[in-house]
Amino acid sequence: MAWSLTYQDWQNKAACRGPQSLEFYPPAHGERREEKQHREQRAKAICRTCPVNTECLDFAIGGRELHGIWGGTTEVERRGLIGLSV
Repeated sequence: MAWSLTYQDWQNKAACRGPQSLEFYPPAHGERREEKQHREQRAKAICRTCPVNTECLDFAIGGRELHGIWGGTTEVERRGLIGLSV
């Protein structure tokens, strides 16, 4: 129960909340490489302003989150951090 409250606390402070949250995951219809790169750059720019960036990254690594931008990192970057093959 305490973990859930802690998670909600940092999540509520995240800079990615709101309409910009769409930048953090690929669209359902797919995207070209350059579109993906631009989307990821926009998401990472939001992460750089986020007061809970560290908590977000810790959560993603701890949960082995393999999709989306978390804590300013891409899926590939996190796989390298947690030692999974790219």
